[in-house]
Amino acid sequence: MQQPAGHGGEAGDGVKGNTTSSGLRRLKEEAARQGSLSVAEMVATMGTASFAFTILVLALPALCPIPGPFGMVFGTCLAIVSLQVIFGARHPTVIGFIGRRRMSAGTIAFVVGYTERVIARIEKLLRPGRLPALAGPTAQRLLGIPIFVLSIAIVLPIPFGNFLPVIALVVIAAAMLERDGLAAALGLLLSLIAFGVTGALLYGVYSATTWAIG
Repeated sequence: MQQPAGHGGEAGDGVKGNTTSSGLRRLKEEAARQGSLSVAEMVATMGTASFAFTILVLALPALCPIPGPFGMVFGTCLAIVSLQVIFGARHPTVIGFIGRRRMSAGTIAFVVGYTERVIARIEKLLRPGRLPALAGPTAQRLLGIPIFVLSIAIVLPIPFGNFLPVIALVVIAAAMLERDGLAAALGLLLSLIAFGVTGALLYGVYSATTWAIG
C-alpha cells in the first residue's frame, strides 16, 4: 500500500513563499509537537506535493552523522521517488513500510540544525528562469535519472560516501523547485563528480578487501 505525500503537482511546482528553509522549520516544529514523525509524515509536513521538497526531505538525513541505517532507508525511498519523476507521476508517494519508519524529534532537530546553513547558502544562489531548456517538464523528468543513481550511491554502505551524492541531490532538488536551469546544470556536474568519487571509493574498498583476504 502506498501513502500519498501530497495532493497533486508537478516535479518542480513549489508554492510561493514556501522555501526549503521554511519547510524545514515546519518539519522541526511538527516533530517537536508530536515527539516523532514517520517518513510519510515528514514528506507531508513540508506542505507541498512537489517532488523537489520530497527529494530534499529524504536526502538531508543521509548527510548527517547519525546512527542507524538512514542511508539505506532514505536512499531506497529516494530511488522509488526518482522513478516516479522519470515516469511522470503527478505527485510523490512513499511505499508503506518505508513511510512508516519513524525519526524522533531530537534526531529531526539535529538534521535541520546540521543542514540549514548549507540549504541557506544554496537558496541564495538560485535564480528562477535561467537556462529554461533545463528547467521545463521534460528536462525535470530526465533529472530523475541522475537522482536514481545518486540514491543508489546513498544506499551503499561506503564510509564518508554520502556527502557528495546528497549535496548533488540538494542542488538538483532546489533547481527543480525554483526552475533554475543553471542550478540544474551545476547539480548534474556535481552528480558526475559524485559518481566518480563513489566509484573510486568502491574500488578502494574492493582493493582493500582483496588485499586483506590475500
